Amino acid sequence: MKLIEPILSHFDEIRTIRRDLHAHPELRFEEHRTSDVVAAKLADWGIEVHRGLGGTGVVGTVAAGESGRAIGLRADMDALPMHESNEFAHRSRHDGRMHACGHDGHTAMLLAAARHLVEHRDFDGKVHLICQPAEDGGAGARRMIEDGLFEKFPCEAVFGMHNWPGMKVGQFGVRPGPMMGSANEFEIRIRGKGSHAAMPHLGTDPVMVAVAIAQSLQTIISRNRKPIDAAVLSVTQIHAGTATNVVPEHATMIGTVRTFSIETLDMIEARMREVVELTARAHGAEATLDFERNYPPLINHREHAEFCASVMDEIVGAENVERDVEPTMGAEDFAFMLLEKPGAYVFIGNGDGAHREMGHGLGPCALHNPSYDFNDELLPIGATYWVRLVERWLAPKR
Repeated sequence: MKLIEPILSHFDEIRTIRRDLHAHPELRFEEHRTSDVVAAKLADWGIEVHRGLGGTGVVGTVAAGESGRAIGLRADMDALPMHESNEFAHRSRHDGRMHACGHDGHTAMLLAAARHLVEHRDFDGKVHLICQPAEDGGAGARRMIEDGLFEKFPCEAVFGMHNWPGMKVGQFGVRPGPMMGSANEFEIRIRGKGSHAAMPHLGTDPVMVAVAIAQSLQTIISRNRKPIDAAVLSVTQIHAGTATNVVPEHATMIGTVRTFSIETLDMIEARMREVVELTARAHGAEATLDFERNYPPLINHREHAEFCASVMDEIVGAENVERDVEPTMGAEDFAFMLLEKPGAYVFIGNGDGAHREMGHGLGPCALHNPSYDFNDELLPIGATYWVRLVERWLAPKR
């Protein structure tokens, strides 16, 4: 593994920053302390700092040479609204808030890279260090874009990275095309006719309508979707009734849809509307569908994905780079940035959890798990990747 020596020499400092962020998690759009820490570190190192995009977003800019070219590197800063099971020294100080997705580590890796870039400046152009709020459920990337991110900080390409539990430390993963799914949610409201449960013929049972709709929705996946187009439609909640002897008047169904393409998503939404309306009508009831598109699919640009892989090759060797990593239906709002600019998103291995210190929770070291902790061994690896990517992309003309 070819890591940058000056980055290794600052390991203790960056680890301290990471663990401080872990101990003080902040939820989406509330990352005030985190933003203060990030901005202060960048300023201490002589990096130009801009604040306020997306509310609590921070952008640092490092410039070298005169080419006028620029790229963006993005890290997310928000934590999740969940209780941490770990008891080690850097556990969350705030009940109900936890860095269970590694955004503390993502921010620390980018800070480590920022320090090296400003101290050595072995590139020709500008690097915009995008520290983003509200990735988990808040679409902070979209908010920053709406606030003028790419107008104020023009980028010819943008890159992102996420730790991946289960992938060995020292390994990377990337793929061209769809890498993460779209995230969408729906709510179906059914109106029937209430009655005594002993005399159901006098009413229209919305519970049975909900059951029929739930079963019919699955035929969209099994019979309307092209088999090679991955998609998930899950009904995750059905609510109805208040008593065992009453057929209720209303029922509500809630769920999620995930796809790797907008075309498949369009088809699913259109068919859902037909199934919901016509199934309810067939039972003598009424039903409406609210469908909310939250995050689009994350689709890497082919040329940029291969470029990232070639950078990884130099650091960890081609045998440790998965160029066709298995995509996931989990969603990521970096997808909004890739709709605006070409670029790529990569995974960096977080290991199997053996790195966790005494006092960790009993659960696995998986994302969004109360026993999760970011692996500090990744800090110099991820920072080296960011630096080498910049130096390769913005290589000075000789």
